[in-house]
Amino acid sequence: MELNANFADRVLIHTDEVEWLASPMPGVERRMLDRIGNEVARATTIVRYAPNSKFSAHTHTGGEEFIVLDGVFQDEHGDYPTGTYVRNPPTTSHTPGSDEGCVIFVKLWQFDPEDRNQFRTKMAVEGRRNSKILHEDAQERVTFHQLAPGEALSDPLSGGGELLVLSGTLLEGDDTLRKNSWLRLPETMDLNATAGPDGATVWMKTGHLPFAKAPAV
Repeated sequence: MELNANFADRVLIHTDEVEWLASPMPGVERRMLDRIGNEVARATTIVRYAPNSKFSAHTHTGGEEFIVLDGVFQDEHGDYPTGTYVRNPPTTSHTPGSDEGCVIFVKLWQFDPEDRNQFRTKMAVEGRRNSKILHEDAQERVTFHQLAPGEALSDPLSGGGELLVLSGTLLEGDDTLRKNSWLRLPETMDLNATAGPDGATVWMKTGHLPFAKAPAV
């Protein structure tokens, strides 16, 4: 399966408008944003866990990173509340689920194969506006931004980039991105965006698109 697999294209998806599709596990649904491959895939997806649902135990051969958008994600390593950013690099394993239900934004098979940096972090600092680097290596840079109303978010996007609006609105070109809007820009484009009247919080990844390929299975 290929979905938005031409990384030379600009892609904007208001993910709340995308249909939920059943996954192989009961109680787990997903909204696919981009994908190369079938059940084992280089993929960017919104995943929804119903209360008391679980995914089977598995090893992340190609790595996994995710943001908890709503609710509390859980595995045998702990609880991950809304606003948590998690990196599970190649060779890590877990049994994910959620007692109360949750929604996550997840990216699979997009790690440097030698990456072993496993961590989780709360992106926002309560009561304080900030921008920070969440992760950086030779092929990507992952950042979090809390923007004041009218504040600019610009990047030359060497290696392309993508972003997910977590709250507020972001103006980019002729488009208004709202909560849960996902934008992917090719390396031929610069990012020049401005936060809307209520400001915005944004997760962003840059530099990684030249490394995009199907998983080695």
